[in-house]
Amino acid sequence: MISDQTRTNADGQTAAATATHPELMPISQPGAMTEMDHFVFECFGYLIIPDVLSEEECDEALEAAKRVHGSRPAEKFLQIGKGFEHEPVLERLIDHPAVLPKVRALLGDRFVLQAAWCTVLPANAGAVGWHQDGSGAYDFKQLGYPVPLLQLRASYSLTDQSEENMGNMIMIPGSHRSPVPLPKEVRKEAYASPIQHIVRAKRGSVLLFHNGVWHSPMPSHLDYDRYNMHYIYSPPWLRRSDRDATDPEFLQQTTPRLRALMGDYDRPDVPFAGGFPPIPFDDV
Repeated sequence: MISDQTRTNADGQTAAATATHPELMPISQPGAMTEMDHFVFECFGYLIIPDVLSEEECDEALEAAKRVHGSRPAEKFLQIGKGFEHEPVLERLIDHPAVLPKVRALLGDRFVLQAAWCTVLPANAGAVGWHQDGSGAYDFKQLGYPVPLLQLRASYSLTDQSEENMGNMIMIPGSHRSPVPLPKEVRKEAYASPIQHIVRAKRGSVLLFHNGVWHSPMPSHLDYDRYNMHYIYSPPWLRRSDRDATDPEFLQQTTPRLRALMGDYDRPDVPFAGGFPPIPFDDV
C-alpha cells in the first residue's frame, strides 16, 4: 500500500520510496486516533487502516456477507442493510477496537450506527459512479461549508483489492473541502481526476472516510465477486437509512454498547430534547 514514487534527498540523489518512507498515503494504525491521524484525516478526508482483520476473520466475514446476499453469484452492484441483526460476525465489527476509537475521536461520545451496508460488485463489472455520500432529498452541502461530517463510513475490504481493477475504492483527496463539485461529464469515468487516488487495500483493511469526499468504485476485472462491509456512524438525530427500527430480538441479545449505538430510544425527541443515554465505552 506504499506509493512507488521517487524522492530526491538533499544531495540530489534519487531513491525509491520504501515501507519506511510512505508517500502520500493516509495510513493509520489500528486503535487510538493520534494527532497525526487527525491531521491527515482533515487534509485527505480519509484514513486507511491495514490489518484490522486476520485472514480467518476475513473468511468468516466474507461467508456472512455472502449469506446476506443469498449465497449466489451477483448479477449487479447491490447493497443490503442490517445484516448484523442475524450475522454475529458482522455484529462484532460494529464496535471493533481497531476502528471505534477513531470514530469516537471524530464524532465525540454521542453517535449512532446510522446504517450498515453489505455491498457486492459482480465479477468483471464495469460500474463507475462518482459521488459524495449524503441525502438525495437534501444535499449536505446546503448545511454549510465545508460539508459537515454527518456520515463517517468504515469500509471493510472482505476480498483483496491490493491491485487496480479489483473493484477498489477511488478517492479524490481533500475533495470534502471543495466548494466546486466534480464535473458531471467525468462522473462515469474510472480516471476522472488527475489527483484521484486508487485505494489498493489488502483483505482485512478498513477505509475510514468523510461523507464529503468524492469517491467511486473502480471496475473489477476479477473472476469472482468483490465484497465490502460498510458501517456508517452519524449524529444521533440523523435518520437511519438501512432500517426504520432495529430488530427487538437483536436489541435484547446484543451488548449494552451496541444496543446504545443502534439509536432506538423510548421517545423520538431523545436526540433533540436532552436525556440522551450515555454510550458505555470501556473508559466511562
